[in-house]
Parts: sequence; C-alpha cells; structure tokens
Amino acid sequence: MEADRVEQSKARLARFMARTNRKNTRQREVIVDVFLTLDQHVSLQDLLDNVQRREPGVGFATVYRTMKLLVEAGVAYERQFAHGNTQYEPVGRVGEHHDHLMCELCGLIIEFEDPVIERRQTEVAEQYKMNITSHRHEIYGTCQDKAACEERQAADASG
Repeated sequence: MEADRVEQSKARLARFMARTNRKNTRQREVIVDVFLTLDQHVSLQDLLDNVQRREPGVGFATVYRTMKLLVEAGVAYERQFAHGNTQYEPVGRVGEHHDHLMCELCGLIIEFEDPVIERRQTEVAEQYKMNITSHRHEIYGTCQDKAACEERQAADASG
C-alpha cells in the first residue's frame, strides 16, 4: 500500500477511535502497521504470524479484536470466501471495487477489474428492473501452473 494510503487509513482509524472514545495500545499499533504494510488479503492466523515476528506477546484474540475494530472503522474489509475462509484486506487497495479469482487448491487470490463484466452486470440489472447497490464477484478454479500451486500448498502446510 502506498505511503499516503497507509497514512489516510491511520488517520481514519484515529478519528474513529476518538469519536468512539477508544484508546490505542502498542499491540494494536503493531497489528495495524503490519496489516497495512502487508497490503494483501490476509487471514487472522497469517496476520498473527507476521505480527508475532515484531511483537511476540500478541495473541490471537488481540488480532481478532483489532481486525473487527478496523472493519468497523472502515479501514479494512472482511471477506468471507468459500469453505469458511475469512480474510481481511485494506480499504482502497486496488480501487473501491474489484473482483476475485481464487484457486481452490492453494488459496491464491487474484484481484481484478474488468469493465466488460461491470457493464454486463449493469445491463442484466436493468433488464430485470433492479438497481445494483453492491455485489461480490468471486470466481473459483484451480491454477494452471500446477508446480507453483503445489509449492504454495506445501508452504501453507508447513506453516
């Protein structure tokens, strides 16, 4: 995430914290810094692993509560993918809207924007006399590069 977006996210969080009379903690600051620096989809466990490299005493519950706070503050999106896979991503990474292409074997997530898909969705909604207020487009499949997919699976299995 570019530096100005990180600062914007931190400023948004600070305003939210002040407005809701919440205090910041050293552990929360580390979690926020790591999350925004990773600048990718991340599970709670992956985030915890990265946070603990900087701050070994941080626990899962603290990461969980902080991510819920970031979602509430509008700094992070919580994404529920297939098979109960919950991941978080910073707001404003690719744009306000993007879609996802995901490998069911290794968990690779590719974000994309496609004007043809967006236009077609609008046409379909108009055809059925609907106003689109939001949508989620997730395409599931498997990687064509089997070797890279197997490497990601092995890396994930080894923790």
